[in-house]
Amino acid sequence: MRILNFGSLNLDHTYRVPHIAAPGETMTSQSLEIRPGGKGLNQSVALARAGAEVFHAGLVGVDGDLLRAVCEESGVDTRFICTSDVRSGNAIIQVDDSGQNCIILYPGANRAVDEEFADKVLEFFAAGDYLLLQNEISSLSYIIDKAWEKGMKIILNPSPMDGRLRKCDLEKVWLFILNEVEGEQLSGEKDPDGILRVMRQMYPQAEIVLTLGAQGSLYCNGEWTVRQEIFPVETVDTTGAGDTFTGYFITEYLDSGDPAKALRTAAMASAIAVSAKGAADAVPEIGEVQRRLEEQERYETKR
Repeated sequence: MRILNFGSLNLDHTYRVPHIAAPGETMTSQSLEIRPGGKGLNQSVALARAGAEVFHAGLVGVDGDLLRAVCEESGVDTRFICTSDVRSGNAIIQVDDSGQNCIILYPGANRAVDEEFADKVLEFFAAGDYLLLQNEISSLSYIIDKAWEKGMKIILNPSPMDGRLRKCDLEKVWLFILNEVEGEQLSGEKDPDGILRVMRQMYPQAEIVLTLGAQGSLYCNGEWTVRQEIFPVETVDTTGAGDTFTGYFITEYLDSGDPAKALRTAAMASAIAVSAKGAADAVPEIGEVQRRLEEQERYETKR
């Protein structure tokens, strides 16, 4: 099972603040931390730490050594991370005292991905391989089309939602993993059941995972739906929680074929992630996730 994650790599500048800044407001941050991030990098780290064989493809600037290094240290194959003459993407992140965040992205080298680079990467992959995408790189529509022609199974986390994504042929997507905001933007529905219903009408070939924050998560394949509650923890930083969920869900689902088990594993992994600072840094190792799941099962058995 080979997974190609063609995605973003960012340097995250995280400012700890009492509350998210309001329009016109100036405040002094409590701290500044510079860490590796980007939805692509975070999800590759999560996939690798969950035990998947994952290749990351993307571009960094000359300032991107840290980004390549954190992938390598996590077990990601980095042969397709190349250096561009554009500086690496970065994010400005506010994290407030409740753990909620607000993010501004500068795409940088992530938007320097062109069709020639995409072709060079995709020639190493074939039918039966999986492709994971987000919407933080350029040439997304081209990559989807070429991967589909090869017979790769396409997994899409449609974040951030914008007009570029609507130009892609989303009927080629095998699995959507999205949150309720992205679900509303794609379907026009706010209610989770309505989101799933409309998305199934729009993309009947696709399986869907919908994350709902404190309300847990849902899996739907058109025939049946699985629901998973969250595991309550003290929230420190939610920045990489969704990416952790994505990496762990994909790894467990592709390994076991059991969406209920995959949702439960991903829910525990993301609960651990929100208990720590950072994005990629907060992604847990599979051993810790398994240990916490075993503890949870013993607790539930005793109840």
